[in-house]
Amino acid sequence: MSRIQEAFQDKKAFIPFITCGDPDLETTEKLVYAMEEAGASLIELGIPFSDPTAEGPVIQEANIRALLGGVTTDKIFDMAARIRQRTQIPLVFMTYANVVFSRGIGHFAKRAAEAGIDGLILPDVPFEEKEEFAGACREYGLDFISLIAPTSRERIRMIAEKASGFVYCVSSLGVTGTRSDITTDTGAMVRMVKETKKIPCAVGFGISTPEQAARIGATSDGVIVGSAIVKLCARYGRECVPYVAEYVKKMTEALA
Repeated sequence: MSRIQEAFQDKKAFIPFITCGDPDLETTEKLVYAMEEAGASLIELGIPFSDPTAEGPVIQEANIRALLGGVTTDKIFDMAARIRQRTQIPLVFMTYANVVFSRGIGHFAKRAAEAGIDGLILPDVPFEEKEEFAGACREYGLDFISLIAPTSRERIRMIAEKASGFVYCVSSLGVTGTRSDITTDTGAMVRMVKETKKIPCAVGFGISTPEQAARIGATSDGVIVGSAIVKLCARYGRECVPYVAEYVKKMTEALA
């Protein structure tokens, strides 16, 4: 069984997202250990990019802060390798196609695998163009994580059939960011995936409160939260670790 599969075994998975290098890589590394201890099942590590099209202002600003701070993809690979020496928590990179292209798709997948990364999410790669990336990921034992949107409908089954690791169900149209109300019937999206393939489904985009996590978690296998955590990193900087850990603990408990 892969580490990603283990993340969804016998429990609802809480999946936090952080931007690597915001406020710095040393803090990012500390955040991974603290979030695991607080109950996180799998962690998404964002590799900063200058034009993150799927992101709202909170994560866009985190990308800019990280890049201005001198973070590079090579430094992130090195950090991931250090983390993997200390913990077996599943780790997934989330970034954009240009970041992978610029290094060579095969080279990127190989480096990620060597660093102990388990999967890759590229929100700007449509299903029709994914094979170039997914093939390299398969070659090096990474799961290429598929996203499905509320608009996908008839595409959901097609995407689910080829999905690997887990399916990322996007709960809201538009970019990432916290939302006061999530009206999408995420349960219906999850059911459609499950009818096609036995694969875990985690829901993200817009979830920020324990109440939302509990409601969304009731009809899915896990919940993904990014902006609410990145806001804490922005607010507290290098002092953010205990605040993020406390937040992750509350969200994990809401899914129990």
